[in-house]
Amino acid sequence: MQLPPLTNGRILRRYKRFLADIELPDGKVVTAHCPNTGSMLGCWQPGASVQISHSDNPKRKLAWTLERVDMGQGWIGVHTGRTNPVIEEAIREGRVDDLCGYRSVRREVVFRHKDEKSRFDLYLTEGDRANAWVEVKNVTLWQGTALSFPDAVTLRGRKHLAQLAEACRQGYRGVMVYALNRPEGDCFKPADEIDPDYGATLRRVVLEFGVEILALRIEHGKNSMRVTTSVEVVLD
Repeated sequence: MQLPPLTNGRILRRYKRFLADIELPDGKVVTAHCPNTGSMLGCWQPGASVQISHSDNPKRKLAWTLERVDMGQGWIGVHTGRTNPVIEEAIREGRVDDLCGYRSVRREVVFRHKDEKSRFDLYLTEGDRANAWVEVKNVTLWQGTALSFPDAVTLRGRKHLAQLAEACRQGYRGVMVYALNRPEGDCFKPADEIDPDYGATLRRVVLEFGVEILALRIEHGKNSMRVTTSVEVVLD
C-alpha cells in the first residue's frame, strides 16, 4: 500500500491523546493529529524521528498527521487508520494463506447477536470455507522477544473476542488478526501484565470456540507498507 508524501521530523511531545508537537528539519514546530487511541507505550519518546503527512483539506483542524515513529530499530506504524487497508490488500492479493479463496471482501460489516452488535473490520464470503468475520488489531507494543496486545486495558477488545466466539458458535469463522506494525520481536503473545482479562478471554475463545489467531508482520518501505510474513503466536 502506498502512503502519501511523507515529511521527516522529530517528536517533541504527545498530549491530549490525539495531539503531537513535531519539529521539522527547518526548526519550525507543527502540531500533528495523532490517530492512535492506544497508550503508544514504547512507541515514542521526545526527540524520536518521525514521519508525518500533510493534507490540503481546508475542513481539517490540523493539516499534519503523525504516520510513523522510529525508536532506533525501524519504523513503527502508529497511524491505526492505515492498518486495515494493508491487511485487506494482502487478503485480496492472496498473500494471507489462511484467508485465501474468498471472492468477496467487505469492510465494516455489522454482526448481530440478540440485542448486541459489533462492526467487524472485514467480512469474507464466497469462498470454499465458511464465511469469515475478521477483526484487525494494530500491534506496536514490544516486550523483549515478543510483540504484544493490548498496550492498555481494553473492554472493547474483549467484546470483539466475545463476538468472534459467537460467530464461531453460529458456524462462521471468527478470525483475529494481529498486525505487527514494528520490526522487532519474533513472536506474538497477549500482554497479560497490562490486561490479564483480555489474555484470559483470548485463550478461552480459542480453546472453547475455535476463534483463529493470525499474527502478520507489516513491513515499512520508503513510502509504503505491506504484509510480509506470519509470526508465531504464543498463548501458553
